[in-house]
Amino acid sequence: MTIAPILTIAGSDSSGGAGIQADLKTMTMLGCFGMSAITALTAQNTTGVREICPVPAAFLEQQIAAVCEDIPPLAVKIGMVYDIPQIHAIAAAVRKYELPHVVVDPVMVATSGDALLRSQAQTALTQELFPLAEVITPNLPEARQLTGMEITSPAEMEQAAGTLAERYRTAVLLKGGHSVGSCNDLLCADGEMIWISGERIVTNNTHGTGCTLSSAIASLLAQGMPLEKSVRSAKTYITQAIAAGLSLGHGNGPIAHNYRILPTERN
Repeated sequence: MTIAPILTIAGSDSSGGAGIQADLKTMTMLGCFGMSAITALTAQNTTGVREICPVPAAFLEQQIAAVCEDIPPLAVKIGMVYDIPQIHAIAAAVRKYELPHVVVDPVMVATSGDALLRSQAQTALTQELFPLAEVITPNLPEARQLTGMEITSPAEMEQAAGTLAERYRTAVLLKGGHSVGSCNDLLCADGEMIWISGERIVTNNTHGTGCTLSSAIASLLAQGMPLEKSVRSAKTYITQAIAAGLSLGHGNGPIAHNYRILPTERN
């Protein structure tokens, strides 16, 4: 038996709700075999990030090489990267191993508001990793930071997504969860604007949703699903994981990645 192997390149969340831990849970629940290259250890929980211990770029490079030279991934999710040397190492590995279906989640700030990407590394992230991606998945605050545009309406979302897609020659999934009204997402791919409607669930427990969505998209791409269908299916998965109503911690809690196998009476 074989199942689609996927590599996540991201940071570790000690509380298990985001980062590598969220990615591996998602990949497993969607029928894939998750592998990891860790960019940083974080001491964090649902209330915030206490400390970050980045991994040296040379060791990150060795993690990626060890995976790719033995179990070549059919898709790659790139999440939290910490500094410029790490970005250089990841970009070189993507090109060297000709890694397919690269999904880049430009993680700049944690849900708690803590910075996860060194400020001087943003240019390297956009110039080196974005052009290698099949799709990037910024949320509204990240899109504002990347474009310098105000994004408060559907028309402005379309303008921002189009700008990013043209600038970096990649598809863009602009996530609308931070908007005041709807939580509809916008996929800009091949010059087409595709709106993906979403159900807003009133909850504080959304820790790791961006990590989960991007790893879900990578999981579905790895199994041969087209991009638009992958995005729609991934959004359905994450919506149901939020709707399961998991309640853990004293802050912005995690979602139920394993809602599909939970006993019915717990749902």
